[in-house]
Amino acid sequence: MGGVPGTPAARVTIIGGGVVGTEAAKIGLGMRAIVSVLDTNPRRLAYLSDIFEGRADLVIPNRARTAAYVKGADVVVGAVLVHGAKAPKLVSREMVASMKPGSVVVDVAIDQGGCFETSRPTTHSDPTYVEEGVVHYCVANIPGAVARTSTLALTSVTLPYLVRIADEGVKGAAASDPALFKGLSTLRGSLVSEPVAEAHGLPHEPVERLLD
Repeated sequence: MGGVPGTPAARVTIIGGGVVGTEAAKIGLGMRAIVSVLDTNPRRLAYLSDIFEGRADLVIPNRARTAAYVKGADVVVGAVLVHGAKAPKLVSREMVASMKPGSVVVDVAIDQGGCFETSRPTTHSDPTYVEEGVVHYCVANIPGAVARTSTLALTSVTLPYLVRIADEGVKGAAASDPALFKGLSTLRGSLVSEPVAEAHGLPHEPVERLLD
């Protein structure tokens, strides 16, 4: 990834500057690759500028700019998340086809449908396939590769919420904790998540009515 003296370093383009995109950028920079992060949120890019101290190329994308960065990349990481909804298809088949043969795309958003038009879910036992001459890694539940570590990390974060729900009940905990309120998908047999309802063409019930 970092090349050797006399050869160019790999170019890594990361679409999405959230938690996943930030960690991917850290790894890419740690391997001395040339890293670009595309995100539509200027405040997030300002934060990344501070933590990376100018070592990463931080860009607000449009379609043409995304196409140019994808075409020039050796690795493209799709790290886009729309909470509770399907991931948008930000990279078209034509963009993927423009990449150099043997380049790699990693679609971390595959659990929400993927953000590459050429993505389809793969498994840990058969993780990659080639489409348009580009190697695709689209494993659903990537943390499952390190099951013990990921389980410990997840439970350490979620346990306080479970304890609160056990103490106060679902309605009480959701009413008193904004994080739990936003995380509700179903309540009392009704779908209350508007993004999930829109993604699947289903009706939903405003959660406020059910918490009264």
